[in-house]
Amino acid sequence: MIVQPLPAMTSRTALLIIDVQHMMCNGRYACHDIDNVIGRLNGLAEEARAAGVPVIFVQHEDDEDGGLQHGTEAWQLDSRLDVKAGDPRIRKTSPDSFHRTDLDALLRMLGIRHLVIGGLQSDYCVDTTVRRALSSGYDVTLAADAHSTIDDGELTAAQISAHHTRILSHLNSFGPSMAAVPAASIRFARQQG
Repeated sequence: MIVQPLPAMTSRTALLIIDVQHMMCNGRYACHDIDNVIGRLNGLAEEARAAGVPVIFVQHEDDEDGGLQHGTEAWQLDSRLDVKAGDPRIRKTSPDSFHRTDLDALLRMLGIRHLVIGGLQSDYCVDTTVRRALSSGYDVTLAADAHSTIDDGELTAAQISAHHTRILSHLNSFGPSMAAVPAASIRFARQQG
């Protein structure tokens, strides 16, 4: 696992938890090490809320032919995830959490300049959202051990997640800072307002 220094969390920060939904946490589509990933995400959410940092949940949804139709059990956030009534939720239909959603508008309204990101799946929605956040001017800290995926027939889920952590940790050409660190190393500065 790559460990890098964290970007200075002097700017306003939000925690973004991507697609930790029932279908990808249970049964045949359960992502690798999902209990520990959810535990780390819950730990980050607890620390974020204690510091006044918004916790934003993203939920993917498919059309009628996919497995994640809006409102179905498969689409719901996993029951082990610590979700509070006031936490913002973003619905998306592509791997990019910004594409045709209100995420960027919400972040700008809140004055957010730095995102801590974790969730599912490493090789699709996490990867794409990290890249889009950086290209949109946000500093990003990827919780390196709080994202996961499933085996793809060529590589194990652990190999895929490790590969994406390594690749994403080197994306500094966008301008904003990028780091990938273990969840236990992430500390949220107290935010006002």
